Amino acid sequence: MTTPDHPSPASQPPAPAVKDRVYRSPLALTGGALLLVVVLWLGFDALFKGQGRTPWLALAAMILVLPLLIAFTLRPAVFANDDRLRVRNPFRIITLPWGEVAGLRSGFTNEVVTRSGAKYQLWAVPVSLRARKKAAHRQRRAAADAARGITPGGSGGGGLAPSGFGFGGFSLRGGETGPARAETDQIMDDLNEIRERRAEADQAQGEPTVRWAYEVAAPAVAGAVLLAILLLVG
Repeated sequence: MTTPDHPSPASQPPAPAVKDRVYRSPLALTGGALLLVVVLWLGFDALFKGQGRTPWLALAAMILVLPLLIAFTLRPAVFANDDRLRVRNPFRIITLPWGEVAGLRSGFTNEVVTRSGAKYQLWAVPVSLRARKKAAHRQRRAAADAARGITPGGSGGGGLAPSGFGFGGFSLRGGETGPARAETDQIMDDLNEIRERRAEADQAQGEPTVRWAYEVAAPAVAGAVLLAILLLVG
């Protein structure tokens, strides 16, 4: 028998689903949006004002270019929760339960490696060698300051130093602002932390799946075929 103070399990609301953490490249999103505006402006200008075959060529070029532009700039994303990692690349969507992820590693690109040895690049988390060098320089300087007894935001010596300020891994010191690690390296650390914590969980087991993005490839192929026909016909 249930009471208002002790409802039955069946009457209790289901636990909310864990939301994905979403990782995307702000630079790619900004550049993709700007390029999209330029391509649409030039394409529609040629489509409505062009003479002869120009409107048809513009239409074919837009059908070819727009899906590719979206695929390589706006589409890439990485979704992660406690159960699985989902990688949305330009032409594929890879879903990997954490139990099947052998590791995530960074080099000139960031990639995930499965237990079977398959490798998938994380297009949405590009490596920035410039940001990595800056972060390494800040780490070396912080280590040197620590060895001299200099505290962040203050000076060495026995007196009290003003406390530093921090904003999500960013420090303000001596006019130098920046993260302790390159942003994409920190993302890879976060993903590896989830993998290590959840690899053995029952909910994080299963088979990897790979789905090709035909919604991107089909329009691009159609545009390429139409453009080739128009060029060949002359």
